[in-house]
Amino acid sequence: MTGTTTADPTTTSRRPLVLDVLGLLARLVLGGALLLAGGLKIGNPSGSARAVQAYDVLPFEVARVVGYGLPYVEVILGLLLVLGLFTRASAVLGGLLMVVFVVGIAQAWARGLTIDCGCFGGGGQVAADQTEYGTEILRDLGLALCGAYLVVRPRTFAGLDRALLGR
Repeated sequence: MTGTTTADPTTTSRRPLVLDVLGLLARLVLGGALLLAGGLKIGNPSGSARAVQAYDVLPFEVARVVGYGLPYVEVILGLLLVLGLFTRASAVLGGLLMVVFVVGIAQAWARGLTIDCGCFGGGGQVAADQTEYGTEILRDLGLALCGAYLVVRPRTFAGLDRALLGR
């Protein structure tokens, strides 16, 4: 008799489903956050530009262009993630965007700037007791982790990648 073991078929068959559902949740959380953030800013491009300029990192005109373009990038990535289309590429870009946001917020905090992150509209100067840098960094790190999960395992439940592209 050899020492071979057989995996429990119910456990083995459930695992991909659980991972697919986790992927769905990661897609919806990151995609939904990007859609919401971009959607709230898209109607106020000058406000979005002011929010980027408040970080005082980029030259004024570059910050303006970034501020005008960022909401569109967020909406497109959010839609792709929610639909589950080009999931890995969208997750890479969405996750990298979150890392950039974390770095931006952290440098503002370290430099003593008192600004609203502008993540969901708004932005610009606020009173020192109104900054929420720690919470914003934790939120964006969590969203970056959703992106990282999807980069490693882009196959998810109810995604168009599977239906249209066979992935």
